[in-house]
Amino acid sequence: MNNVVVVFPKLEDAKSIRNLLVRNGMDVVGICTTGSQALNCMDDLGSGIVVCGYRFRDMLYTELKEQMGSGFEMLLLASQRVLAEKRPDGVIAVGMPLKVHELLDTIGMMEAAIRKNRKKSRQRSPREKAIIEKAKRLLMERNHMTEEEAHRYVQKRSMDNGNSMAETAEMIISLGES
Repeated sequence: MNNVVVVFPKLEDAKSIRNLLVRNGMDVVGICTTGSQALNCMDDLGSGIVVCGYRFRDMLYTELKEQMGSGFEMLLLASQRVLAEKRPDGVIAVGMPLKVHELLDTIGMMEAAIRKNRKKSRQRSPREKAIIEKAKRLLMERNHMTEEEAHRYVQKRSMDNGNSMAETAEMIISLGES
């Protein structure tokens, strides 16, 4: 579940959106009424989704988008007139009046995309690579597997157990050395 920051110029609107999201299982970590408050909130988080309106007291959503970190995605809730204007790249929008299922479905899609990008961008450290190689060598020696069979074994066990390949490799090594 991603961190959600809600930013609207009227506190009542921000609280309403927060309550709606929380009732539907979302983790709202902050509600803000200005862009600068939102940026401060985001500094502490590192990544998440910003659900916001069009204009705040201190800036427009476009300025907020320019200043927020690359770990954040933006969901703009605005009128059809605003949505007809050209939006910056990476800004996803839902039109007002708001349909709850549309908002929730859109945030769900955004969360799925963030998870996919995190997995894609994750690189194994040299330490993790070495652990996986050691586990494969152990399997090859003890169980007379080819390198490909050993790799598939570690991969399948990690998927079955919901662990990373490095964690699974560490377990194989610890079991093999005992």
